[in-house]
Amino acid sequence: MSIKDRMMEDLKSSMRSRDTARTTVLRYLRSEIHNQEIEDGADLDDDGVIAVLGRQAKQRRDSIDAFRQGNRPDLVEKEEGQLAVIMDYLPRQLSDDEAAEIAKRVIAEMGASGPGDMGRVMGQVMPQVRGRAEGHRVSKLVSALLSSL
Repeated sequence: MSIKDRMMEDLKSSMRSRDTARTTVLRYLRSEIHNQEIEDGADLDDDGVIAVLGRQAKQRRDSIDAFRQGNRPDLVEKEEGQLAVIMDYLPRQLSDDEAAEIAKRVIAEMGASGPGDMGRVMGQVMPQVRGRAEGHRVSKLVSALLSSL
């Protein structure tokens, strides 16, 4: 079953159970996926849906940080609830150790010698971790690894 199909089934289920918070998030996600499909001119496969969900998760994380700084615990809680729903449909996130192992392997394969190779290494690492690790987190790991060379 595709991610879109699973989301539709979960939307129907949340509507039946009158879970308005989950229903609202799923409707919004469905809308964002539909907008991306219109922009692309084609139906999204699971990779495309994961990309949309990843952007939405990043927006929620950024909002959570901003609301924490603004001392708005009510909005933090709301955004965390939305993020939890989004994370249900994203692949399991890589730990720092797992992401570092992928980065170490790429660095070794490429023969990278220092921070000057950051762009080339990131270009090879990101496709392998897309949807499973945030770009800024991977960037920090790769930077630290390259600095230690």
